[in-house]
Amino acid sequence: MSASLALLTSKRVSVLVEGHVVPLLPGCPTLDSTRSPWKGLYLEEHNLPAGPIQDHEHGTFVLHLQMNERVEMDWHSFGRTGHQITGAGNLIFLSPGTRDRLHFHGPTKRIVMSIDPLLVKEASDQLELSGIPEFRNLWTFRDEQLRRLVLEMERETSTGWELGSLYGDLLSNAFVVSLIKKYGKTLSHVGSFEGGLSRPKLRQVLSYMEENFARDIRLRELAGIAGLSDFHFARSFRQSTGSTPHQHLLQIRVNRAKSLLLRPQLTILEIALALGFSDASRFAKVFRAHTGVSPADWRRNS
Repeated sequence: MSASLALLTSKRVSVLVEGHVVPLLPGCPTLDSTRSPWKGLYLEEHNLPAGPIQDHEHGTFVLHLQMNERVEMDWHSFGRTGHQITGAGNLIFLSPGTRDRLHFHGPTKRIVMSIDPLLVKEASDQLELSGIPEFRNLWTFRDEQLRRLVLEMERETSTGWELGSLYGDLLSNAFVVSLIKKYGKTLSHVGSFEGGLSRPKLRQVLSYMEENFARDIRLRELAGIAGLSDFHFARSFRQSTGSTPHQHLLQIRVNRAKSLLLRPQLTILEIALALGFSDASRFAKVFRAHTGVSPADWRRNS
């Protein structure tokens, strides 16, 4: 297996050191997205002691999000050197082919993400751009939208993707598109893609969701029915319905739940599993968010 292929198939955020694939950060991550629904995205969370990160080369895009307050850091890359003092929310974004080394002068808690260039190309194609945009390395910057997306992806990872693959697909789609639109240097303009789904296509998609509401539906399935890319479909669906595909799926489940709760022989857990939820607590949380009451209270008052 080539080193570049090994990088892309590694179960860690990895880099090349003297031709060998090794983890970017030492030690075991406190959290990782090994079992995530994402393709081409990998997330790790680390608590690092002070010390150096050896000279390495990136084969993927890498994003750091600093979680703790005040860290002093030195970086060296392509003959350039930087010294910075950063705080919680600081980001670093590096492109494939970057060679660098780091030195943290104090302990740091951070989330690191690896993004496969093929995923960026796929998103660029969906945005109807000509090729992969050029990105410049950013050693310190702040972006509230990216920070929130990364933290939500970290939260989903920590809960075992309790909101399901469709929500995970929408998150990863929004994350990669945000990177491209904000930081990619493109030769063509990224359009706003106004307009929703046609009525026939919308009916097809809604019917499919009604028939498969208990399954772990993927964004690509729904986009394929509409004959659109993932990005165009997510935008068009929201413009047509006023909600995201994931929000609509949850509403279908809540509506079905009300019917099932009228059947006293069914337990709350049995209803939760029949609706596609992993457990009763997750079902209760969603039901309460949509109705203002717990499933048990709704049943008692119906």
